[in-house]
Amino acid sequence: MIIKTVSTLINHDFHTVIAACIYLVLATGTSIHILLHKDDVKSAIGWIALVFLSPFIGTILYIFLGINRVKRKGSRLRKKITLSDKYSYEIINNIFENLPINYKQFITFGHNVYPQDFSFGNSVEPLQNGDQAYPEMIKAIKAAKKEVLISSYIFDYDSETVKFIETFKTAVKNGASVKVLVDGIGTLKFFHRSIEKRLSEIKGVECGVFLPPHIPVSIPFVNLRNHRKMMIIDGKTAFFGGMNLSKKNVLSHRLEDNISDITFKVKGPIISQMAEIFEDDWEFAVGTKIQSFAKIISPQEEGDIPARVIPDGPDSKHSVIKLISIGAINAAAKKILIITPYFLPENNILTAIEMAAMKDIDVEIIIPEKNDHKILNYAVEPNFLRLIESGVKIYRTPRPFDHSKIFVVDDEWVFVGSTNWDERSFKLNFESDMEIFSKNIAKKLTHIAEEKKKNAKLITAYECKQLSFLKRIRNNAYRLLTPYG
Repeated sequence: MIIKTVSTLINHDFHTVIAACIYLVLATGTSIHILLHKDDVKSAIGWIALVFLSPFIGTILYIFLGINRVKRKGSRLRKKITLSDKYSYEIINNIFENLPINYKQFITFGHNVYPQDFSFGNSVEPLQNGDQAYPEMIKAIKAAKKEVLISSYIFDYDSETVKFIETFKTAVKNGASVKVLVDGIGTLKFFHRSIEKRLSEIKGVECGVFLPPHIPVSIPFVNLRNHRKMMIIDGKTAFFGGMNLSKKNVLSHRLEDNISDITFKVKGPIISQMAEIFEDDWEFAVGTKIQSFAKIISPQEEGDIPARVIPDGPDSKHSVIKLISIGAINAAAKKILIITPYFLPENNILTAIEMAAMKDIDVEIIIPEKNDHKILNYAVEPNFLRLIESGVKIYRTPRPFDHSKIFVVDDEWVFVGSTNWDERSFKLNFESDMEIFSKNIAKKLTHIAEEKKKNAKLITAYECKQLSFLKRIRNNAYRLLTPYG
């Protein structure tokens, strides 16, 4: 009996030692990986602490959720685009001769961050909600003779999107090819994407799925989402922004879960830049290389707006859209307007916004009062007080949930697209935004913002300070659950 007990203890100790050795090897290896690949010091410290304080679990979480791992994975998945050399000062001075020096410097900065040239001769028209946007989209698709290209994070199958599906049939009869790219997670409903089946039933319509999840193999790709939304018809008319395809976007339905949103009808040479992004995404998702009609016909000038499209994603060396956003904040001289559904940026952006307000720049941030993700109702609040005390005005709009994404600086520079002001958009998703210089577009978007503010609530420092101790703990705890560097 004694011998058996001793033997059991020895075996138990042996297994404990083996487990401890495996834990140390894994933790040490993971920590070395973190040290080599995490640029942010706080992020590196947090991950290393998690790895050592949560044996095995910390390592597993890092493997599946570590952002830098996603970046390197994205780099291998995506191809690089060769762009033009950087602008010289003479070129900027000739092209943007009426801009002040701070914006000429900002253009140089932006081109160094992402060397895509501005396209001139474009028209850009804001369309609010599906009530305005969907009829315009359907009209353009019905008239298509050559090609319809659609990329959408969400493409629901409902009473509104059925109209699009019927319109695809008309386009095909007209001789147009129709290609629809949806995201593997964004379009997922109860582990099934009904829209795929519906589209596959239409002869002449091709449907591609961006990184469909194959559990458990593709679990890490839950963060590698194609969040872009664009539509290109015959290379001549395009729609670009952050609006998905769903009946929720049609406010006239008066649904409890209605979504207010904005997209932009675009014409002109800028469509070629949009088409390049779609070609790249389609080739990656489907495996077939295509050349869009926009690249063949070279769209003609349709207006006087200079613009450029900036794609971003976990394959980028830097967070391109994030850097340009910070640059625009720093370049501001009079006013900054931000409308976003999710406002959870890292400290460097918060500091830039604070500094702008401290320079007596009018800074306004408009976000929803109630988010579509309940956790974010609380996670956004811990940053309010520091911003308000710096002079930032924060407005919260009532329902319907506002999914609009608008960034205007000094009533002239405009940044619109699919990107939210959070780290998921800045680091984890594939996004695309359009950079525009237009006082007219800035004026229209500022007017839209003023209409939103009429029903919005201005948050005060007093309210923030009145939050109970338990609520402050809750809010900060939820903030920790947002994507971490």
